[in-house]
Amino acid sequence: MAQPPPETRTLPNPPTDGITSLSYIPPGQSSSHLASTSWDGSLRIHDTSSLTHVMSQNLEAGPLLSLATPAGGSVWTGGLDGSVRKFDVSTSTSKIIGVHSGGEQSSDTEPKIACSCLSSMDGIVGSGDGTIVASAGWDGKFYLWDSRRSPGSPAATVKLPGKAFSMDSVDGKRVVVATSGRRTCIIDVRMPADEDASAKIVLDRESSLKYQTRTVRFFPDGKGLAMGSIEGRVAIEFLDEIGVESGKKKYAFKCHRAGDTVYPVNAIAFHPQLGTFATGGCDGTVVTWDGLNKKKLTTLPKFATSIAALAFNHNGTELAIASSYTFEEGEREHPRDEIFVREILDHECKPKSSK
Repeated sequence: MAQPPPETRTLPNPPTDGITSLSYIPPGQSSSHLASTSWDGSLRIHDTSSLTHVMSQNLEAGPLLSLATPAGGSVWTGGLDGSVRKFDVSTSTSKIIGVHSGGEQSSDTEPKIACSCLSSMDGIVGSGDGTIVASAGWDGKFYLWDSRRSPGSPAATVKLPGKAFSMDSVDGKRVVVATSGRRTCIIDVRMPADEDASAKIVLDRESSLKYQTRTVRFFPDGKGLAMGSIEGRVAIEFLDEIGVESGKKKYAFKCHRAGDTVYPVNAIAFHPQLGTFATGGCDGTVVTWDGLNKKKLTTLPKFATSIAALAFNHNGTELAIASSYTFEEGEREHPRDEIFVREILDHECKPKSSK
């Protein structure tokens, strides 16, 4: 007899405006604590095991667009005001680590431009306690921040070819940034012991997708990328140009479509152990895929509105889902913003080639 599908559970006290990011806090604090950011300007933490609201904190940064949860128990946020903030969960205190701005150096008189992307740099030398995080923004800048340095003083800076829309990192040494102009940049980050950090673009290429990239994620082994676009399509690309041998060819596939209606792909999240991934789109659906074997795995029951963000927990047994209208059809009445969690069964994410 087939096992019934797991129940999708709702978390209490969700954000009151568009949800922008979801991320589980690394084990050590609590493996079931989920952080979220939104346009209402508050950082929230929920316990997905007990389905309880642990805390909310307004960071006075305006809308929060990005989130990172490095090792060590801190939560970093990126604001529409350009700020990069580190929030200490144990003390409920926050401090500004840096600011994105229109000029080469941040100052109180320069216009601040949104910090749209954050990524933990766990794995880089010296970041075992979660002190190092990368950011990218609408100012077309990539920064490497070390919370042990003076506030506002980045450890490294890179000029990007355009506005940053999505970012991810792998092993704390390589970062991918998707920018305006359909550019995909790979940044090599180095922080040798007792030396200054360095970051440089080692690959800048045009996306194989014809329309703007909405989200990009590394495969867990760092050998490839999954990229979602506003035109209901996902591309699987590889990095052979920089010596990352994959033995595979890039391809793209259509998804999140209903008849002639094409929906943006807003979110991609990789299963941390199996290497398969989930996508979420403006059609309100979540689908799991085996990207290497070109197979669709499972479609979850449809949600009330757009899927704005996704996150697997650290062993891949649970998926957090933000159901939140992303204004793809402009201002209109829409269902309220919700965060759901759902147990993930092995067969829903197991690669098709595995026996």
